[in-house]
Amino acid sequence: MIVVSALWIMLLLSGGGVALDRVLTSAITNNFDAQLDYVLTALIASAEIGPDGEVFFNRPPADQRFLEPASGVYWQISGKGYEPFPSRSLWDRRLAVRGNHQDFDVHTYDSKEFPDETLRVVEREAVLPGSKVRWRFQVAQSRDGLDDQISVIRRTMVKSFGILGIGLIILAVLQALYGLWPLRRVRRAIASIRSGEKSRIEERFPREIEPLTEELNALLAHNETQAEEARRHAGNLAHALKTPLTVITNAATAKAPDLADTVCREATTMRRQVDHHLARARAIGRRSSAQAKAELWPSLEAVERAVSRLYENVTIDLAGDKKAAVRVERQDLDEMLGNLIENAAKYGGGRVFVTVHNTPECVEVEVEDDGAGIPEAERISIFDRGARLDTGKPGTGLGLAIVRDVAQIYGGSIQLEESEDLGGLLARLKLPLCS
Repeated sequence: MIVVSALWIMLLLSGGGVALDRVLTSAITNNFDAQLDYVLTALIASAEIGPDGEVFFNRPPADQRFLEPASGVYWQISGKGYEPFPSRSLWDRRLAVRGNHQDFDVHTYDSKEFPDETLRVVEREAVLPGSKVRWRFQVAQSRDGLDDQISVIRRTMVKSFGILGIGLIILAVLQALYGLWPLRRVRRAIASIRSGEKSRIEERFPREIEPLTEELNALLAHNETQAEEARRHAGNLAHALKTPLTVITNAATAKAPDLADTVCREATTMRRQVDHHLARARAIGRRSSAQAKAELWPSLEAVERAVSRLYENVTIDLAGDKKAAVRVERQDLDEMLGNLIENAAKYGGGRVFVTVHNTPECVEVEVEDDGAGIPEAERISIFDRGARLDTGKPGTGLGLAIVRDVAQIYGGSIQLEESEDLGGLLARLKLPLCS
């Protein structure tokens, strides 16, 4: 990260330096050309035609360098059919006259016609009063002064941008070290948790890191909860299988004549217990999925069709919000609704009424029947695994326990009440709303 930051700083400063160099070089050059153009205009304004057609100045140029040989500042006037009129500073040299333009505009260019110096030339053509000749006025100056100014500017920029770049890179390094320091503390805290010295990240961190540590603590709490659920789940399964295994062992030891029936009966009980705990395990595994979503009405219709085939004399009516959706996996939703509706059909008097209510916080599913109901004092214990009030009908007593456990895993709940409309039992299932 530091290397990338350094490269970006160097790249941006280089780009900015090139752009600034062009701006300053152009400004200095334009100022240099403006001074030459001023001298050229003054020469044209003071030029006149003499009796023999030669050009002379009614007031000589004020710059004394025009009088000093090889001073680096020169002027020259040229006309077709006339010898050039040079400044004394040119001495025995002459400025080249280019024929690449035939207008009265000012032209500026660099010339290397003198081997020992590069010239900056400004020229313009003019027609003087009393003459029909197009005279070309030229003012030239050595580029040494201009190049020296540009060199000074560039050296100053390189030093300044170099110091600025080094300072920015040092600042980026310090910022990275300072900014990542809390993460190193987080790493040490996680190492302490992994080694068993701590169970949570308890240190105080900067405001920017606090959400990370909070999420890590929440993840640790979640993992501990899942581990505790797994331990409790294994203990419950072991306890549930212990009794059937004991019955089978005793029957086999006593060589009971109904050993085969006993084994089949207890094996069925154990299979039901295993199915129940597998359902819980599947629900716990799916709970972490943020995409869990199921539409309630198709699930109700599927369960209604299945239960109606098993209990042909039972009438099942569905009503309520047909667009309700819950944050539950479809398989788990089918299992909860199937247990509730099948219980209502099995233990009711022939009528089952299912209503769906969509509230701002959750979705409520009410399953009512016209049976004998359940006394209020037994509505809590009926959720225990294996609890049954009507032992005359087949069953394992795990249906309501499965509904409660799966609903709680998804953050829902179930309550048993008395049905005001049908007089039997009302099971109110609340499930998290899926927006």
